[in-house]
Amino acid sequence: MTLLLTLDDGSIQRKLAEAVDLARTAVLADAGAEQVGAHVGVDREDAVSASHLFEATVSGYRGWRWSVTVALAGEEEPITVSEVVLIPGPEARVAPAWVPWDRRVQAGDLGVGDIFPVEKDDPRLAPAYLQSDDPAVEEVAKEAGLGRVHVLSRHGRLDAAARWHSGEFGPRSDMARSAPDVCGSCGFFVPLAGSLSAAFGACTNDISPADGHVVDVEYGCGAHSEIEVEVTSSVPVAELVYDDSLIDFEPMPEAPAAPEAAEPEAAEAEPAEATVVDESEAPVVEAPETAEVQPEVEPEAVAVDSADEAQVEAESASEH
Repeated sequence: MTLLLTLDDGSIQRKLAEAVDLARTAVLADAGAEQVGAHVGVDREDAVSASHLFEATVSGYRGWRWSVTVALAGEEEPITVSEVVLIPGPEARVAPAWVPWDRRVQAGDLGVGDIFPVEKDDPRLAPAYLQSDDPAVEEVAKEAGLGRVHVLSRHGRLDAAARWHSGEFGPRSDMARSAPDVCGSCGFFVPLAGSLSAAFGACTNDISPADGHVVDVEYGCGAHSEIEVEVTSSVPVAELVYDDSLIDFEPMPEAPAAPEAAEPEAAEAEPAEATVVDESEAPVVEAPETAEVQPEVEPEAVAVDSADEAQVEAESASEH
């Protein structure tokens, strides 16, 4: 195919932009009238081609467009249709941008038997000894025990610290917020070596949920070594307990029968209602100190005594 390399005064692009009916006929033949909407614009592809865009009314493809590419090989040549495709529009829902597989792997994805190679220029690692251009020198340095081939770089330490601090065993977890104290003051806390020792360590308490894990110094749980709990009964018990749930009833003992005695009629009569006297207003009368109480004498006893005295006087007179 011979491309048009001459300068264009705009006539070719005008002809391509005016070929709306040709583009619609092509998309209707490919998709059908029920799936094609209004014409929404033209995109220039190159000097001899352009794409007409139509709204797509396809179910499940909201915001997508039909793209019909038309071309013109020369001013004397007819306009032809190159392709008809369905493309996403500005408001279409599409899949996220493709990410390489080594960037999609997340923490915890590595399983038994899986191998994840480390990049040669991984920013998390740094050489553990002075590099040399001579492989023999590097091999001798490794055999001499000058260190590992790579160690954590500053970027790697900061990346790990940020991940651990915001993770399950960090200070913002639910367990840490409800703990009575932090790991930094716990006897089961073993600090890490190096620059991470100030902020992280390992838990060695088999009761703790963080046993064997790297924990933040501000993390905490209920198994802290310095916790003291007063063990008492869950039911409060007083010194003296009264069982009042049941009441015992005992019969009242019967009083001995009193002998019947004649009582004066005045005793049988009900006493008159007592008059209430206000003691604050009643006059106070003092009784004399020499007052003597005269014993009461029954009338029959007085009469008997008088008869006895008269009989004694008569007997005395007869003797004389």
